[in-house]
Amino acid sequence: MTYAETLNYLFSQLPMYQRIGAAAYKADLSTTIHLLHALGNPEKSSVRYIHIAGTNGKGSVSHMIASVLQEAGYKTGLFTSPHLRDFRERIRINGAPISEETVVNFVTENSAHFEAIQPSFFEMTAALAFQVFKDESVDFAVLETGMGGRLDSTNVITPLVSVITNIGMDHSQFLGNTIQSIAAEKAGIIKPEVPIVAGNMRPVALEVIRSKSKEQNSPLTLAPMFLPENIQTDLKGGWQQENLRTAFAALTLLSETFTNITQDALIKGLGHVVTNTGIRGRWEWLSRTPRVVCDVAHNEDGLGLVTAEISKEKYRKLLIVLGVVNDKDLAKSLPLFPKEATYFFCAAQIPRAKKAEELALEAAVFGLHGEVYPSVQSALQAAKALAHPTEDLIFVGGSFFTVAEVIPASQS
Repeated sequence: MTYAETLNYLFSQLPMYQRIGAAAYKADLSTTIHLLHALGNPEKSSVRYIHIAGTNGKGSVSHMIASVLQEAGYKTGLFTSPHLRDFRERIRINGAPISEETVVNFVTENSAHFEAIQPSFFEMTAALAFQVFKDESVDFAVLETGMGGRLDSTNVITPLVSVITNIGMDHSQFLGNTIQSIAAEKAGIIKPEVPIVAGNMRPVALEVIRSKSKEQNSPLTLAPMFLPENIQTDLKGGWQQENLRTAFAALTLLSETFTNITQDALIKGLGHVVTNTGIRGRWEWLSRTPRVVCDVAHNEDGLGLVTAEISKEKYRKLLIVLGVVNDKDLAKSLPLFPKEATYFFCAAQIPRAKKAEELALEAAVFGLHGEVYPSVQSALQAAKALAHPTEDLIFVGGSFFTVAEVIPASQS
């Protein structure tokens, strides 16, 4: 198979949550465990794991930690999701996506297992990540959960440290309808006697984390309120300071055992996350003339932070290209958006996307008005045609998949 044929097989034959939603979700780890056993349990290698969960910020924190480990001289694997431009973004070694050949060979060699075991897309991808990290003999692997924690396919390892960035309302149909129930699912990554780092979160969520850490005899570290002045990150957006504090706390714990994680490695790694790891779509400027910025935030808490960031910008007119997925609670997130903006409603090219016409109708209830467009690209082009080259601001967002259709391919 070619790489394109392999991707077509993965996307069409395996249930993929990002594309179809609930039908791809499995409420236990049995398939993951079965698949990994068939592969010879690559997750049980000598790789040292850092495991990261959370409603928002877990991707940024994962990239921050990986960047510092790379600067410290460690061969570092990184597993995140979803991807923006290319499937291979999900699995990186020292910031570089795995090769097309690696993906093709893994699928070709193990297709019989896939037919027999019937994994989901994410279960297969997690298995590929574990296999790659073993084969590449990485020193560390940073694993971001796909959803929740307790039943996530990454939750089959014992890490050196577990990290929970924050807890908010998202994926309620799977994780529960309260902050406490969602926190309990995220807390499922806490392992006996393994240190746990908690980011800034609601007190009711933190209480769940505290209780689970006591039950597991796992030392709990809270992200600090303040950082040394020389600890900065190149990731843009005011909310990244919270992610920075969480990553710093986890790295400080690791540095007690791994002395290569020096102050210099911390400063360089946290200051060069984008160049070291290739992270995209976090308050990323796509253009300065006209001014176009995008962000992958997609739930109430994340969009609240993004709309607050928008309000800090100076502009004459605000134009928002907005596309969302079907299973989000728009009654909570749409009121966060500014009424004075002009909206360009669209839908990403995935089955799970909410139709632009439906989004426009729901948005109108909250005083958000604009036109409907047949694609994300056409919506962006229409916004650019209306925008002043320097005085107006265009924001593109609402979901990972909306951003994926406008973000340029990586130059690396």
